[in-house]
Amino acid sequence: MLSFVAVLRPDRLAVALVALVFFASAAEAQSDRWKDRIRELAAAHKGKVAVAVSHPSSKETFFLNEKEVMPTASLIKLAVMVEAYRQADAGRIDLKKLATLKEEDKVPGSGILTQHFSAGTQLSVRDSVRLMMAYSDNTGTNLVLDAIGIPATAKAMEELGYPETKIHSKVYRRDLSVFPERSVKYGLGSTTAADMVSILERLLKGELANEESTKAMIAHLRSNPDKETFSKHLPATAKYGYKGGAVDRIRTAAGFIDVEGGPLLVAVLTAENTDQSWTLENSAQNLIARITKEAFDRFSRPSNPGRPGSAQLAELKVGAGGPLVETLQRTLNDRLPKEKATAVDGDFGPSTEAAVIAFQKMKSLPETGVVNQDTWKALGRLVTDRMMVTEVAKLDMSLPEKTPLDPLDGAPFVTCKAWAIGDAKSGELIAGGNADQPLPMASTTKMMTAYIVLREAAKNPSVLDEMMDISERADRTPGSTADIRAGERISVGELLYGLMLPSGNDAATAYAEHFGARFKGPADEPEAADPVVRFVAEMNRTAEQLGMAGTRFADPHGLSSDGHHARARDLVMLAKALIDDGQILKYVETRKHAGKLEGASGYTRYELWKNTNRLLDTEGYLGMKTGTTTPAGACLVAIGERDGRKRIVVVLGSTSSDARYTDSRNLFRFAWTNKGGQKVTVGGE
Repeated sequence: MLSFVAVLRPDRLAVALVALVFFASAAEAQSDRWKDRIRELAAAHKGKVAVAVSHPSSKETFFLNEKEVMPTASLIKLAVMVEAYRQADAGRIDLKKLATLKEEDKVPGSGILTQHFSAGTQLSVRDSVRLMMAYSDNTGTNLVLDAIGIPATAKAMEELGYPETKIHSKVYRRDLSVFPERSVKYGLGSTTAADMVSILERLLKGELANEESTKAMIAHLRSNPDKETFSKHLPATAKYGYKGGAVDRIRTAAGFIDVEGGPLLVAVLTAENTDQSWTLENSAQNLIARITKEAFDRFSRPSNPGRPGSAQLAELKVGAGGPLVETLQRTLNDRLPKEKATAVDGDFGPSTEAAVIAFQKMKSLPETGVVNQDTWKALGRLVTDRMMVTEVAKLDMSLPEKTPLDPLDGAPFVTCKAWAIGDAKSGELIAGGNADQPLPMASTTKMMTAYIVLREAAKNPSVLDEMMDISERADRTPGSTADIRAGERISVGELLYGLMLPSGNDAATAYAEHFGARFKGPADEPEAADPVVRFVAEMNRTAEQLGMAGTRFADPHGLSSDGHHARARDLVMLAKALIDDGQILKYVETRKHAGKLEGASGYTRYELWKNTNRLLDTEGYLGMKTGTTTPAGACLVAIGERDGRKRIVVVLGSTSSDARYTDSRNLFRFAWTNKGGQKVTVGGE
């Protein structure tokens, strides 16, 4: 190259140099586009975002607000795990030591111990760590903290150079906080995106613990079964490990992905998110997934996999791993007889070596089990994850017959699993789609909670002035919240705003505790000691009285999924009963309300409650109740009035929060234009 440039004329040399600089700059710009896409994703997100991406082997990084201290939610459990194994290495704790689970150890939220294990169960510290990391088990986390001490994690992180990475208290035990001010500001824990990536890098290098403990921690990270956040858009064969965290306004994740040349490290922290839904389409969860995929795409692609024999194709042998190994395994399976096939898992082990030797023997190559350039050349065109067939003739090109033209009349097309339109005056079902299919209904459950409270108030109006004492149980109820605190007091009437506007699960529990003793328990336990059990029994009796034949309640707020369901038709009946009661519209049509709470020490404070029902921003809609959980999808029961006609619309299982409002508005439009009252049924009515 130097001898060629030397014979160029000066003017041509200048042109060549300019061209060289241009193409170098263009290549660099091309390689940085993934960073621009991440910046665009973060800028479009409604909430705070911090990102750190590192590929240590190439020394390429991306940072965005990486040093800003952010709340972690359950992501901080990663640091707790590190400290547990450091203490085990130092001989301060025994990971095999058994702890006995007590009833008072159980806390709500994520995990399996509280719901599925009885008091008296014995678990080792190691098993508690696994539950903490695989299922984000809150009770298991607290058992680990009992073993290592709450302050120990923060102290260890500070010694390691991460002073902003701290767990502040036990989960759902803020009263035990060792950092009270940070607890108020950040919740369970705090960290930075840069800290998370650095901790992961040092963990993978074995710098935080001995070899055995390092392998155990990596296994814990790989055990996370969640596929809807960090790994949502990764290929099914991708190998990774991560820890995430989620509460209403906070969604976080940090982890590693096995790619060519060594692990890729990604941390995405979000806070103050506008979208607080618990569906698979939550915007912060999707942001984490998309940023992770952008980083993965940048570092995961094999070098020129379509050009066998290229010098860029690496020599592969036992111990190799990653996307290029997966491509090799697919290609071998395509070339060899079925009985010689190997697993497509991205790990070059004995099975893959045997397949390579079989292929080399078939092609009269040296049977080394090592994929060198001669073997790559013999393999020919490679089979990637996007090209599983190498001959067009093998592709199934048949097409199904087209369905008939879409009708121009009838009910609108919707995303929800079931819907119903009812006349608010008569309660008659005007139209429906799968309206008789029992489905999870999420927080629309709270309509029945409110109905029972208002029914008691109709008998005795002074009920609304009764003061309720908020318990620890109510305060700890997970999910959407009215932000009422243990030890505070609030009137029955006032808390109805906290129940129906922000959809407070804590408010629903408080009502069940306050009113439950006034009712009998279920038929098999009429004198149940737990007032919540009695209240839920009354919910089911009331549903039966109202004719809600497909409804069963398991709790007062809608968090349950098993055995907790309703038909869309049933919710029309319940909405009609609430309208007839005459008290509910005062609450559900309110868009904002300042709730007054009194503290045990004599203070008074106000909590701003905002209605989650976005239809209230449009004239003609009178409100009722939203509901969202992963099993239920996005749900809505809404009341609308136009030209003197009042209608009830129910949607269950819409595909996203936005979709529920589109579905509902389309159904209301159909209801208003269906002036003849023509009945329409769709899907098994």
